Amino acid sequence: MRWLEQRGWRVLDRNWRGSAGELDVVALDGEVLVGVEVKLRRSEALGAAEEAVTPAKAARLLQTVSEYLLLHSEHSDRVWRVDLVAITLDARGSVRRVAHFENAVVAG
Repeated sequence: MRWLEQRGWRVLDRNWRGSAGELDVVALDGEVLVGVEVKLRRSEALGAAEEAVTPAKAARLLQTVSEYLLLHSEHSDRVWRVDLVAITLDARGSVRRVAHFENAVVAG
């Protein structure tokens, strides 16, 4: 995702699939491994994009990052987190808003 790369992140994988689900982006933010969920909305009529991560989806994201770490031993000792990037488009399809929520999904 170019937006993250412009902020100095190194994208490792896109659309990575595990048994529990998919990670839209897996990247390094410095030394921290980040699983990124990207939510896109064409309007906010039914709510903001960031409101679309349900507790069930959050649990799947945590499980999927854990699986990624198990299968990619070169990253197994890294600190990690799950972020959310919420994108809202205007009526013409242009980006109106990008919001980045760091550590948006936590075990708990």
